[in-house]
Amino acid sequence: MSASGRVNPIIVNYKTPDLALKCVSSIIKHGAAAPGDIIVVENASPDDSLERLTGKLNALGVQLTVASRNDGFGAGINIGAARADKPYLVVLNPDTYFEDASLATAIDYLDSHPETGLLGLNLIYPDGRRQFSARRFYSLVDVFARRLPFGGWWPVSRLVRTHLMMDAWHTDQAFEADWVMGTGFIVRRELFERLQGMDEAFFLYMEDVDLCARVWRAGSTVECLPTARLVHDHQRSSAAQPLGWAGRMHIKSLLYFRRKFQVPLFRPPGVAGILK
Repeated sequence: MSASGRVNPIIVNYKTPDLALKCVSSIIKHGAAAPGDIIVVENASPDDSLERLTGKLNALGVQLTVASRNDGFGAGINIGAARADKPYLVVLNPDTYFEDASLATAIDYLDSHPETGLLGLNLIYPDGRRQFSARRFYSLVDVFARRLPFGGWWPVSRLVRTHLMMDAWHTDQAFEADWVMGTGFIVRRELFERLQGMDEAFFLYMEDVDLCARVWRAGSTVECLPTARLVHDHQRSSAAQPLGWAGRMHIKSLLYFRRKFQVPLFRPPGVAGILK
């Protein structure tokens, strides 16, 4: 069955109009959603994004909404979700695009698994490498292992492998994850609204971890589906420059997350532990 007519893809643009248009084009090309169900949020970019998006999106019949100011990624998603009317929200970074019609597989899975509240997509780099978009909840040791340059060395590499759930992808079957990357996921609109959307106190980073924690707390599951593929054309600046702006923003968001949920020193808390 096609996903079209059942989903509202939401794309938040900030200074990336060409990428956003490529993402939109891939959705339409592969029948993932009808043009009128796609929602692009222009998040107060200080460039010509609005001008470049307006004409092309209007011609395609895609919804374009403009934020009065940039309050962060989560706030942009909430603006888009307020205009949605389909059962499922598909949250997409603008630097993603579809290469097939596998989104329909994900929607079919959600239709037949009502306990699943949020489903992560299989993020693939353009060269075919998997990004490992399903994750375990952090311990502080996991944070340091991911951010410092010796993260590829044993025994730290074993911690990283566990955090990234690398061994969970050996089949095409859906599997539970503590959280999935906000780069590309599907959430039931009714659940998203019940949770009051993204926590806008996270300007950037960790808002996806927070949403997944709240999905678990609401009694639904978070899962990932290997057969639902999404290309992600991105390099992680926060890992490359741990003391740069992106890295500092990630740490700030982690500290806020820690005020809401458990982040132990050594052992990953799991779903039960983080909700204590």
